[in-house]
Amino acid sequence: MSNTTSTAVAKVSFRNVNVSYGNEIALRDVNLAIRRNTIFGVIGPANAGKTTFLKCINRTIDFVPKVKVAGEVCVEDVDVSTMRDVYNLRRRIGMVFPLPVGLPLSIYDNVAYAPRMAGSRDKHALDELVERCLRQAALWDEVKDRMKQLGTKLSGGQQQRLTIARALSHEPEILCLDEFSIAVDPVTTMKIEDVLVELRESMTIILVTNLVQQARRLADDVAFFNKSELVEINSTDVVFGENPANRLTYDYVRGHFG
Repeated sequence: MSNTTSTAVAKVSFRNVNVSYGNEIALRDVNLAIRRNTIFGVIGPANAGKTTFLKCINRTIDFVPKVKVAGEVCVEDVDVSTMRDVYNLRRRIGMVFPLPVGLPLSIYDNVAYAPRMAGSRDKHALDELVERCLRQAALWDEVKDRMKQLGTKLSGGQQQRLTIARALSHEPEILCLDEFSIAVDPVTTMKIEDVLVELRESMTIILVTNLVQQARRLADDVAFFNKSELVEINSTDVVFGENPANRLTYDYVRGHFG
C-alpha cells in the first residue's frame, strides 16, 4: 500500500481503524490521510467497506446496531470519537447517500432547513443561499418557478440533486458523496461533476463511486478497498496507470473483477 499524504497536513485521517458489525468485519486496519481541498476517490467492489468508511467520518456509524469501532478517525487532527457536539461535527461534514432522502417540506424549505436550525433568519440571505445551493446541484433552472412544491414530488434524479443542495446548505468543510449518480442521468451527472471540481477550492470532497472512470475524471487521489481492506491509496495517475502499487488494483480498474 502506498500513502501519498502526510497525516500532518491531512483534513481527514484514519489511524489503525477497525470496524465490525457483530462478528462481521467491515474495515480492517485502515490507515490513510486525505489532503485538504482535494477530491478523494474511493473505489472497490460491493461489500468492500466503502460506505462504512464514509459513515465513520461523521459518526453516522453510531446509528448502526452492534457496531464496534477501534482506532482513530480524525478531522483536523481531532479524533471524532472524542467530540461531544456530534451535531456540530455533522454540520461540518455534508453527506449524500446513494438514494435521495427528501424531507416532507417544500423545495425551498428542504434547502433552508439546516441554516434556519443554525439560527439564520435573514430572508434575503436565505434566498441567496437556497439559490446558490440549487445552482451548485444543477437543479435551479428546473425548480426556480415552483419552490413551494413538495420536494418529495420531484423525480428521483431531481430529489437526489435536492439532497446534494441540502448537504451544501450547511456550507460544509467536507462533502461526502456515496454513489451520488445512481439515480441521476448521465448529462446531469456531468454537470454535478463540474460543480464538484469548483467546490474543491473551498472544501474537501470524498467521493465513493462504483464508476471507476468517474474517479479517474475527478479524483486527485484514490483509495481502493477490497474485502474490508485498504489495498492501495495513491495518486489517480498511479492508480489508473500501468504500474499501481498492487496488482489487484490494476485488475479492478480494468474491469477484470468487481
